[in-house]
This record gives sequence, structure tokens and C-alpha cells, in this order.
Amino acid sequence: MVSQKVLDKAGVLIEALPYIQRFYGNIIVIKYGGAAMKNKDLQRHVIQDVVLLKTVGFRPIVVHGGGSEISKWAEKTGIEQHFHNGLRITDESTLEIAKMVLAKVNSELVAMAERMGAHAVGISGIDGCLMTAHKQMPDGADIGYVGEITNVNTRIIRDMLENDFIPFVYPIAADEDGQAYNINADHAASAIAEAMRADKLAFLSDIAGVLEDVDDPESVIAEIYADDAEKLIQDGTISGGMIPKIQNCVDAVRGGVRRVHIMDGRLPHSLLLEFFTDKGVGTAVMAPREERFYKD
Repeated sequence: MVSQKVLDKAGVLIEALPYIQRFYGNIIVIKYGGAAMKNKDLQRHVIQDVVLLKTVGFRPIVVHGGGSEISKWAEKTGIEQHFHNGLRITDESTLEIAKMVLAKVNSELVAMAERMGAHAVGISGIDGCLMTAHKQMPDGADIGYVGEITNVNTRIIRDMLENDFIPFVYPIAADEDGQAYNINADHAASAIAEAMRADKLAFLSDIAGVLEDVDDPESVIAEIYADDAEKLIQDGTISGGMIPKIQNCVDAVRGGVRRVHIMDGRLPHSLLLEFFTDKGVGTAVMAPREERFYKD
């Protein structure tokens, strides 16, 4: 006699089937960072999810940060770290540490994906002029070698996808004179997703998603249209540190991405649960003409 537990596993696969069929061949940009990078078990789960997405026909692109590692190495070398509106103030020494640390993290992620049977390649925004940037001056403040992306060379990424590789991108870019800049990984992921006309952009963060009731962690809004998300910012339902995260999602949708997901990367296999189940585990911010999947 087959146990109910075994039969339930078949049910999970059947629930995933329409999502695999619908998004087969689609480009998905995954921004990977936060607490899910610090824990080796969670790191393995994330890369497993990415490899599985690739295996069932999706075309994933991973953009990763490494902020906690940069801070750790800066502390080891006695360089004090400061931030301006969430952006790391980057002097010349901090830039060199960022380049070193991000390259190291990148090679580790690529190696992990390769061990799981995928073809993966690591690349920075400087390589092949993948990303061109200029100096960023938020509110007129000089925060050092922090850049804002002005162009994405999509041909390089398309070549990788067409040759069956998963690109792992780390956010160091350069201007037309070759000056390198540290780029915010969220902004890099959004720029790549918009330039590639990605069907999905996923932010693995340290929050569950958009809450209908901020005092109820279970009240995650599964799906919301971009205009409605912006209204929640205006009426104060979304506040504090959530505002730039959700505004980033809204901007990406308006830049041409069909669905932007924000989910808790600390939850094992959150990518699979978000993409392959009816309700998901995070919030999907959607373009106006997108069909709702979840019927409450």
C-alpha cells in the first residue's frame, strides 16, 4: 500500500505542472543576497532551486551581492564602514575589498552550481562591458566609488543563455574611462531584468513580502498590481525600510518586467515555493495585464 505521504508528493508535482508549462523558456533574474547568503545550508538550497529551475526549462540569471562579507573584510583590515541611505560609502580601499570579496563569492557560487550538474559562468559588470555605469550622487552627496548603471550589454548574457549556461553576475561596473564602481545589487538586478525583458525578477530578501497587517506576519499579500502597491506606500500601509524595496519592484514592472517577486530568502527553497505553488510564499508585484494565479 502506497502511503498518503508518498501520494502527497505527487500532488506537489502536479501543482507545479501548469507553472512549469507557462514559464518554460522564460528568463528569470534572481537577486541573491541578505541572510540567505550567510548560512551555508540556505546557500545550498538557493543554488539547488536555481539549478532545478534551469533543468525544467527556465532561463535563470543570478545577480548576487556580498555586503556582509565586504563589511567583515573591511573590519579585518581596519577600514571603518559608513552608509548613506543604505548605500555603502566606497573609498578606494573599500572598492578594492568589494572587488576581491565579490569575485570570491562569485566563484564559490559558480562552483556549487557546477557540482550540482549545471553549466554556470561567473562574470562581473566590467567583463565585456556587461554593465556601464557613472558616478552616483544621491541627493548631491559624494559617496565615493558608487555607480549607477547607464547601460546593459544584453548580447553577452543572451550568448550565455543560448549556450546553456547560468550566468552569475556580481555588481562591479565601470564607466567609459575604465573607472570601476561598486553597484547596489538590487539596482543591478533590476537593470538586467529590464534590459533582458525578463518575465520574472525575484528578490531574495530578509522579509516575507508585503503584509496587509504589519502586526500579522501571516498576512502576506500573494499578488498585487504595481499601481495598488504604490497606493499602499502613499497611504502608509507600506512604510520605513519596506518603501525602497517595494518601489524598486514597482519601477521594475514599469520598466517592462511582468512579475517581480519579493520573498524571504531565509525560508528553505523559497524560490520553488513561490514559483511552483498556487499561493506562493512571498508577494508578486505585477504588471497591469498580468493574470492572477492565486484565488483566495
